Amino acid sequence: MHRLAALCCCAAFAVAGCQRAAAPAPVPAAAPAAASADEDQRAQARRIEADLRFLADDLLEGREAGTRGYDLAALYVAQRLRAMGVEPGGEDGGYFQTVPLLRAQRIDGGGAFRIERALGTVELRFREDYLPQLDFASGQAEVTAPAAFVGQAVDAPELEHDDFAGIDLRGKIAVFFNGAPERFDHDRRAFYSSTREKLAAVAQRGAVGAVMVATDAEEKRYPWTRSARQWDKPGMRLRGADGGALDAFPQLRVIAQVSAARAGAVLDAGDRNASELFRQARTGRLRGYDLPGTLSLAVRNRLEPAQSRNVVGRLPGREPALRGEHVAFTAHLDHLGIGAPVNGDAIYNGALDNALGVAVMLEAARQLQRSAAPRRRSLLFVALTGEEKGLLGAHWFAAHPTPAGAALVANVNMDMPVLLAPTTDAIPIGVEHSSLQAVLQRAAAQTGVTLSPDPMPEESIFIRSDQYAFIRQGVPAVYLIGGLSGSEAAKRQFGAFLRGDYHQPGDDASQPIQYADAARLARLNARIGEAIAGDAARPMWNRGDFFGEKFGKAAKP
Repeated sequence: MHRLAALCCCAAFAVAGCQRAAAPAPVPAAAPAAASADEDQRAQARRIEADLRFLADDLLEGREAGTRGYDLAALYVAQRLRAMGVEPGGEDGGYFQTVPLLRAQRIDGGGAFRIERALGTVELRFREDYLPQLDFASGQAEVTAPAAFVGQAVDAPELEHDDFAGIDLRGKIAVFFNGAPERFDHDRRAFYSSTREKLAAVAQRGAVGAVMVATDAEEKRYPWTRSARQWDKPGMRLRGADGGALDAFPQLRVIAQVSAARAGAVLDAGDRNASELFRQARTGRLRGYDLPGTLSLAVRNRLEPAQSRNVVGRLPGREPALRGEHVAFTAHLDHLGIGAPVNGDAIYNGALDNALGVAVMLEAARQLQRSAAPRRRSLLFVALTGEEKGLLGAHWFAAHPTPAGAALVANVNMDMPVLLAPTTDAIPIGVEHSSLQAVLQRAAAQTGVTLSPDPMPEESIFIRSDQYAFIRQGVPAVYLIGGLSGSEAAKRQFGAFLRGDYHQPGDDASQPIQYADAARLARLNARIGEAIAGDAARPMWNRGDFFGEKFGKAAKP
C-alpha cells in the first residue's frame, strides 16, 4: 500500500513538473486562446500517460483477473473516478460490481489424446501436440467415442451452407477447424467464427466431445508454440448461483485443441489428408466425413471458486424521463498477469492492451464530467475484468447492469489502441450496424478526426472484444481502435506489434506510445458521449442488420 501511494504521488508530481516545464513563452496578444487550447491538449496527453504508466507498472504484475495486481488497478481506477467527480455506479452505492468466477488450471500432463485405428494406436503429446481445454464441471473427465470431421462446424441456412450435412454426431466426438467460409459476408463470418457458436452447434447435435484442429494458415498468425508456452495459465468462467459454470457445455465431456503439425494424425483417412483439407478450408470446399476408429480424450485440472470486480462510474442524466437510459463506455482493465518468461521478463504488462484504453476512457470521463453540453441520458464508465478470459466481466455487466435497473442503450468500447506512430484517424469497428454511424461521423468532424474502415475485416474482431457481450444483449455498440493512416510507419508498427509484442511481455510502457493521439481519441469519445446522451432518440440497429436481427429483440426497454 505504501508503494501504491508513493507511485500515485510520483505520477502527480511528474504531471505538475511537466506543466511547469511546458509553460509557454510570451506570445502576441492575438494568440492566447490557441496557446491555451494547445496546453490543454498537452495536459490531456500527460494525464493519459500518467495513468498508463501506473497501470502498466510491474507492481501490478500484469493485472490478471482475480489477482492482487488487478485489485490494485481496480482501486486506482475507482479513486481516479472519485477524484474527477464521477459518482459511484456500482453495487451498494460504491464503485465496484462483483463478478463471480470459477478458476481452472491445467495440471502438467493432466490429459490424454489417443487415436485408435486398424493400423494401430497413436498417442499425442500434452503441450507439444495438443492441449485439453479446461473442465469447469468437475475438474476431470474422459470420453472414448467414434469421431466425425464437420468442416468448420457452421450451419448457416440463410447462406445455404451446412457443414453437418449427412453427418450424425450423436454419441460422437466432433472434429473441426476454426473460422468460417471466406465467401461469407463479414458479419456472418464473424458470428459463425465464434467458438461459442461452434460448441453450441455440435452439442445441440448430440456430440459428446470436441476437437478443434489448427490450420497451417492459422498458425502463421499465431504459432502453436505461443499457446503451448502458456499451458499452465488459469482459465475462468462466470459462476452461477448454484456454484456451477455459466455458458459451458457439460455434455461435451472433453474439448481439446490440436496443433496444425499433428492434424494429419487426427484427419488423415483413406484419400483424405490434412494438407488437402487446409486447402479446402481456404477455398470453402470442406465436406464432412466419419473418421475411422475411436478417439479417447481425458482432462484433469484444478478447479476453485474465485471473483473479480468491474469498476463503474456514473454521470447522471439531467432529463428525468431519460435518466434511466445509460450509455456504457467500456475498456477492459485486466491483462495476462505473470507467465512464461520471454527474454527474462515474465510480467505481461498490457500497456496497449489495455492500460491505454482505460486511460483514454478516464480522460473522456473527465471531459464529460466538466462538459456543459445537454445530457439527457446517463453515462457509465466501466473498467471491465476478465476480457482476456472470455469477455467475462462484460458478459456479467451487460446481463446485470449497475446501478440496479439501469437500461443500456449503447456501448462504446475501447480496446488496444495501437498508437506507436503518429496518425490522423480512428477506426470504429462495427459502426455501420446502427445509427451510431451518424453520431460518430458528427463527433469526428467536431474533433478533426478521420474515420477509417476496418483494415482487417477477415479477422472478425467485432466479436472479439467486450462490445460483443453488449451486442448479444441487443445493445448497439461500436469498438474504437487507433488509426493507421497518416504514415506508413503506423502500419509497420501495427504489424510489428501484432507479430512481436501482442500478448507478450514486450507490451509495456517503454514503447513509443503517441500520447497526443491518445488524447485525440479521448476527445472523440467525449464528443460521442455528448451526442448520444443529448440526442432525443436512442441509438437503433439499422433495419435488416444481421446483428440487430439476431440479438436486437433481446434489448430491454
